[in-house]
Amino acid sequence: MPPPAFPLPGRITAAAVALITILVITATPAAARPPPPPPTHLPKFTAAIIFGDSTVDTGNNNYITTAVFKADHLPYGENFPSETPTGRFSDGRLIPDLIASRLAIKPAVPPYLDPQLPAGELRTGVAFASSGSGYDEQTPELTFSVSMGRQVEMFEEYVVRLRRDFGDDVAEETVGGALILVSAGTNDFSDNYYNLPTRRLQFNMSGYQDFLLQRVEKFVKDVYAAGGRTLFIAGLPPIGCLPIQMSAALQFLPLEARQCIQSQNADSRAYNEKLKTLLHRLEASLPDSVIAYADVFDPILDMVSQPQRYGFVEAKRGCCGSGLLEGAFLCTPLTPTCGDLSAKYVFFDSIHPSEAANKILTANLVHQLDSHYAARSRSSVPNHRG
Repeated sequence: MPPPAFPLPGRITAAAVALITILVITATPAAARPPPPPPTHLPKFTAAIIFGDSTVDTGNNNYITTAVFKADHLPYGENFPSETPTGRFSDGRLIPDLIASRLAIKPAVPPYLDPQLPAGELRTGVAFASSGSGYDEQTPELTFSVSMGRQVEMFEEYVVRLRRDFGDDVAEETVGGALILVSAGTNDFSDNYYNLPTRRLQFNMSGYQDFLLQRVEKFVKDVYAAGGRTLFIAGLPPIGCLPIQMSAALQFLPLEARQCIQSQNADSRAYNEKLKTLLHRLEASLPDSVIAYADVFDPILDMVSQPQRYGFVEAKRGCCGSGLLEGAFLCTPLTPTCGDLSAKYVFFDSIHPSEAANKILTANLVHQLDSHYAARSRSSVPNHRG
């Protein structure tokens, strides 16, 4: 600590100096959390292929006439490189774009359903994800989105197109060497189980988690059968910390009184532990596969709990409108936003992270995947890319 700019009283004691030191230290803002180190064990992936829900939908719902959830209007996309809405539920890029860019695959991952999609984009990957989707077949029926099963069928069609346009060898190399990112499950709880009686009458919470995991297992095996070998599958976020969930629990104002719904976070943790076990078993049983768990729970919880460590000023509401309820059709061009402060908000609307938060998540996820490959290397487990 530098010397004080004024003289200390002659009779000040050592205890007083110690007390002053403690007060200065505790008043100092928490140090920013350093970013993870760059990856050193990852192979060169041929493509980025995306499955899931609105957290990774790069615009497919734009081309589904009946879809309830669309981000084809401002303020979504206001910080995207083109400064236009693209169908991504954020102010800018999503994790698929950021991971693909960070791993030097491509700058952004286009939606498969785009009728103007250039054939060349197929070789470096596309997104099949659809906002509102989930592993439970009932979940996408609520919002007329593309189910996970249908996304696998689209993936199979994609492989056929690759074979037709580029030949069998290129198709197999592209799909077999692709990083396949999967993010789904949140809607099964937030939109379905917590809000509707049907599944609650059939299952208790543990039973519903097991029901979903059976579908995760089928999904993984179907993608593997179609040629996919490297799957990076996200668990649930801390659902109880999403601003919309706090509002659903009638927590509105004052903002500082809003708290994460701990019971929902406990449900997410329990599901994630089961998912980790399942993915470990699948990786061991499917030859030549790399199947890794992507932890989004802890990074998001840390951002919400200690936003200042990441440079954020707001973590309990979104940037769009009041930030308490707005999302999709409630977040419109007429809705005021936090403007240039979006980089200081963990959430852009009441559900989805801002690009700033997605950047932090991406760095964390790439580190996790790199660590998975490093662990495999130490244990001499073979993988498809050496």
